[in-house]
Amino acid sequence: QVQLVESGGGLVQAGGSLRLSCAASGSIVGIKSMGWYRQAPRKQRELVATITSGDSSYYTDSVKGRFTISRDNVKNLVYLQMNSLKPEDTAVYYCNVKSILQNYWGQGTQVTVSS
Repeated sequence: QVQLVESGGGLVQAGGSLRLSCAASGSIVGIKSMGWYRQAPRKQRELVATITSGDSSYYTDSVKGRFTISRDNVKNLVYLQMNSLKPEDTAVYYCNVKSILQNYWGQGTQVTVSS
């Protein structure tokens, strides 16, 4: 059974940094992309960043220049380095993996940015 476990969330003041990690406990065949989504209270889940199997990355406009996504294809790990955090970044961050067979989701990790 495949499980994605996020870690690295927490409370940080505006302008601070956090590094999120996502680890797959089981093997995933045919990964196409890995990414991070977030969901703030009363808002829909939105894509934050994604990285393809070819190491092409995408960022939503609100985090460009502040967040960096990276991955380890061999170990099925994905990271999100978040710098210059803003209160608007407060949300539960979810790891997502898209494979040839299906999509996988983690349980989420809370990121709270205080002003």
